[in-house]
Amino acid sequence: MTQKALRLGTRRSRLAMAQSGQVADAVSQVTGRPVELVAITTYGDVSKEALAQIGGTGVFVTALREALLKGEVDFAVHSLKDLPTGQPDVLALAAIPEREDPRDVIVARDALKFTDLPRGARIGTGSPRRMAQLNAYARGHGLDIETVPIRGNVDTRIGFVRDGVLDAVVLAAAGLNRIGRGDEVTDFLSVDTVLPAPGQGALAIECAADNADLVAALGELDDPFTRVAVTAERSLLAALEAGCSAPVGALADLLADGQIVKEMRLRGIVGTTDGTRTVQLSTTGPVPETYDQAMALGRELAAEMLAQGAAGLMGERAQ
Repeated sequence: MTQKALRLGTRRSRLAMAQSGQVADAVSQVTGRPVELVAITTYGDVSKEALAQIGGTGVFVTALREALLKGEVDFAVHSLKDLPTGQPDVLALAAIPEREDPRDVIVARDALKFTDLPRGARIGTGSPRRMAQLNAYARGHGLDIETVPIRGNVDTRIGFVRDGVLDAVVLAAAGLNRIGRGDEVTDFLSVDTVLPAPGQGALAIECAADNADLVAALGELDDPFTRVAVTAERSLLAALEAGCSAPVGALADLLADGQIVKEMRLRGIVGTTDGTRTVQLSTTGPVPETYDQAMALGRELAAEMLAQGAAGLMGERAQ
């Protein structure tokens, strides 16, 4: 007898469908059950406004969570960077699989690198975080660039470059890799130049908290280090009281001595979108073994950043 298929809720975009398809295959392997994708349109997908103007936090998530709560899907896959930092008690973040490349990348005309772009180059991005750091780097290194706010899917954004509207666009390496378009990258932005969004490159698999069997099954896909790393990053974001559209970058990574992992470093940055003011700090400590330890690392760094004036650089803070 064929087992009933599990229903996976996903956004309709090509990227969302691709990453959900990859999760579906993995879930089928660990559960032995077929998985069918249920495409759901979110407010963030249909709105033409800038993410910062429509709230940013949760605009790609709310409709998926509503489908979960109504029992229309069994679990959902989100890009973790889109997930609000507050987790509803009725939903479980059952798994955070191993993270893809968290870096931002440039897709530029004539296969140019970021630092080789001509004077006055127009760079498109919908992210205040990217604008803040690109402009700050340009100011510090004598580059003459203009950051241009854009919306749209990968095809639309890269199309701006192909059509000569923009000289370059900034995208997430993970997204391009997941849809098989990594070969279009012309430059990888070092995390020393642009820190990614908290949780960038990671996926979140969410289901009803009271479905213990499904929580346990999905948990087979969880990557412990990815979870503690993104927990620290998201704890920083939460303690700054900033939403996912705020100009906040964060990355937790391992510091190793040869093959022996010694510590975890958490870096964070907040800046004005014009790049004139930034607060960038880091903290290093033992690799967290628990969720609470990872949370504490993020709160510690956020407190230091707030003490140096980070709150005044983020515009209106999340409620």
